[in-house]
Amino acid sequence: MNKIEIVEYYSKRKTELSTEIGLLKRKNRLFVVSELLSFIGAIAAVAAYTVYGGMIWLLTAALLFVAYIVIRQADGRNGSRIETLTDLKRVYEKELSYYAGDYSCFADGSEYADSKHPFTYDMDIFGRQSLFQRINRTVSSGGADRLAECLSNLSGDKDFIDCRREVIDRLAEMEAERAAFMAQGQRQKIETRQIQEALEGVAEMSLSRFPLSPLSLVLAVMAIVALLTVVVLAFFGVVSGTMAMMWTTMQLFVVMMLCFKSIKMISKSVNNLHKQMKQYVELIRLTREMVDKLTSLQVDKLFAATTDDSSNKSFNAHPSTLAFDELRSILDALDRRGNVLGLMFTNMFLLSDYFLVRRFIKWKERYLDKVGEWIDEVSTMDALVSMATFAYNEPRSGRAEIVESDEVVYEAKGLYHPFVGDKAVRNDFNIVDNNYYIITGANMAGKSTFLRSIGINYILAQNGMPVFADSLRVSSYNLFTSMRTSDDLSSGISYFNAELLRLKQLIDSLKPSHPTFGGTGERPTLIILDEILKGTNSLDKLNGSRMFLEAMSAQPVSGIIATHDLELSKMADERPGRFHNYCFEIELSDNIIYTYKITPGVARNQNATFLLKNIIRSLEWRDTM
Repeated sequence: MNKIEIVEYYSKRKTELSTEIGLLKRKNRLFVVSELLSFIGAIAAVAAYTVYGGMIWLLTAALLFVAYIVIRQADGRNGSRIETLTDLKRVYEKELSYYAGDYSCFADGSEYADSKHPFTYDMDIFGRQSLFQRINRTVSSGGADRLAECLSNLSGDKDFIDCRREVIDRLAEMEAERAAFMAQGQRQKIETRQIQEALEGVAEMSLSRFPLSPLSLVLAVMAIVALLTVVVLAFFGVVSGTMAMMWTTMQLFVVMMLCFKSIKMISKSVNNLHKQMKQYVELIRLTREMVDKLTSLQVDKLFAATTDDSSNKSFNAHPSTLAFDELRSILDALDRRGNVLGLMFTNMFLLSDYFLVRRFIKWKERYLDKVGEWIDEVSTMDALVSMATFAYNEPRSGRAEIVESDEVVYEAKGLYHPFVGDKAVRNDFNIVDNNYYIITGANMAGKSTFLRSIGINYILAQNGMPVFADSLRVSSYNLFTSMRTSDDLSSGISYFNAELLRLKQLIDSLKPSHPTFGGTGERPTLIILDEILKGTNSLDKLNGSRMFLEAMSAQPVSGIIATHDLELSKMADERPGRFHNYCFEIELSDNIIYTYKITPGVARNQNATFLLKNIIRSLEWRDTM
């Protein structure tokens, strides 16, 4: 589909969901009235039986109470359906906002912004109107962390990148599944870190294994049978009611005392999980469904928990689904302990606290070791759903070819910046390993946007995501940029000093196994620089820039350097095999014409004087008044 068709589809789905929600809300009002009438009718029938007698009234009351329960359950299901569809409708509303150029409904990832990162700060990866904000549809904090990690740390593994691209393309086709997944985070974002912290607490918890022993189970069953026997005997007068009362009280006291410490420890560890568990169980289920539909791909490269030999497969449920469903059931049971009368009754006759502790210990021993992998799987799917939605929303984008090479390879045709949109001017550009490209041009002619187009499309390519080019062929290498250096007065760092520190960071990153690139220092590096040494005078800037580029050319480094200093372009005359001149030329007439096309050569025209002349003329006009 093209963009117009996608917008029409989103609008259609929003309208369909609005209509269905309206019908369900009308049905909800009918349920409320029916509940009220059936309840009042049942009470009236009981009153009539009390006054007039007759089994017909008692039977009517029973039927009306049953009707009330059935209607109430149907009302609950109807209410849940309304919530589900409302969440789904919000998904489509947000996608329509995306197409309208409003990204404010998506988290911008400002917390991941780092001015010292090799490239994310200069490439607008995080923050308002950033790449992250345009891609991000994550419903969990773990998914957001994973997406940020993908955009910040480029793997460089061709097989991994190709696998991710195939998965993203397949998920992009699964529109309904992606929408259902994204709907889970519309009311409340799932805090994966809280879930992980709670489960870490469970792992550290020291609980007695006695409730798991066959002996404890035998004793528990015997206690339940014995109590019920005493109660029945007391009912028939065989034993005294006092004895039955004392037995039940003693049994309540014993079970609560024996389980008190364990229940307290469990409640403390999992207290923050309950409100998120319903959503998370659904995410687990949706993740497994989507992973199962990707089985023809090598998804084991992306997911750690794709296979399991558990016999639970015979029930068509993955252990991850069963594990979190069981945990939610345990949390529900803990929540029901808040009903004091119910707690007393169930502990007296069913030893509910004992069986709750037993269930929890069994869950811990059976599933806890695998839970970390399952949480990681959900976070990975969360990030991939965002990437796939971005791919679906950008049908004009292309697919990059990743090549295996020890050199820098960057061959682009029709390249443009994704933020510019359909009006973007496309450019062809090739980077040869260990070569340097000096780009000159007037202010606002497109130099900085072009540099960012080179970088941001490389980041997208290395993540298996769509790229904004007719074709793009790249190898895997380190990327380092310096385009947005700023001073830091609070730390006493001047603008010039900040530039030097950034260049030092670049030089340090070239050392093998330097942590800047996560231990990939032996790979070649592409540097993208915008105006080296802007914070000093022209001659010093020129000499320093030349010295720096000469030093870089002796390293396994390729570079693109934008500059206003035309003298720097003379390096191409001195070393034509290594340094090359490109420019963004403008046309000066009555107005300035910006072509935004990159061409070989050095820029001839500048616009600062031209623009200032127009401003000065406005002052001269004022003086004649």
